[in-house]
Amino acid sequence: MSEKLKGYKGKAKEILNKNKIVIWDIIRVKTKKGEYEGIVLPRNEYSAPEYIEIKLENNYNIGIHSSHILEIEKIGKREAHYKIPEKKFPVNKKLPNIKLLGTGGTVASRLDYTTGAVIPSFTPGELFSAVPELAEICNLETEIVFEILSENMRPEYWQQLAKKIADAANSGKDGIIIGHGTDTMSYTSAALSFMLHDLSIPVVLVGSQRSSD
Repeated sequence: MSEKLKGYKGKAKEILNKNKIVIWDIIRVKTKKGEYEGIVLPRNEYSAPEYIEIKLENNYNIGIHSSHILEIEKIGKREAHYKIPEKKFPVNKKLPNIKLLGTGGTVASRLDYTTGAVIPSFTPGELFSAVPELAEICNLETEIVFEILSENMRPEYWQQLAKKIADAANSGKDGIIIGHGTDTMSYTSAALSFMLHDLSIPVVLVGSQRSSD
């Protein structure tokens, strides 16, 4: 039971254990302030131990203080899925051919509820599948170059990335998109601007302040 309640401790864990509730169960909670339904989420191991965290139907997360709980019951179960199926899109000769190079970063990450941090997770192909409208504007080819957070980017990685960009440009691509963490994106873009000269196609770095999930 302890692994199924990872991140919980103290009174909150005691209440969940008593009612045979584990992470990802759907629960109904009656409190002094109202009634709530949602999915029990894993908690950051450094969070205050008095709270049970749930995701509401509207996708907002709330923490319920254990001392406010009057009744609690399990009403269902939701499995956690972090994997997005990758899809192959038909090639449309009328559309531009774009190469998406994934390096990691928040734009290609999911939330690790245990630590409260984001970890590299989604592949470029999965991100493409999550936004199928892209098939209407380009032929997208994806490749994972790195799976790191941008604070771990190094000069040798810039060199590898520059080679990947040059290879894609020389293969006839109409544009290149690089998924990158925001913390050091400016350093990477500056380094690439010195390494790559006279490119005939646009190269764009994109990032995100929030994880993909």
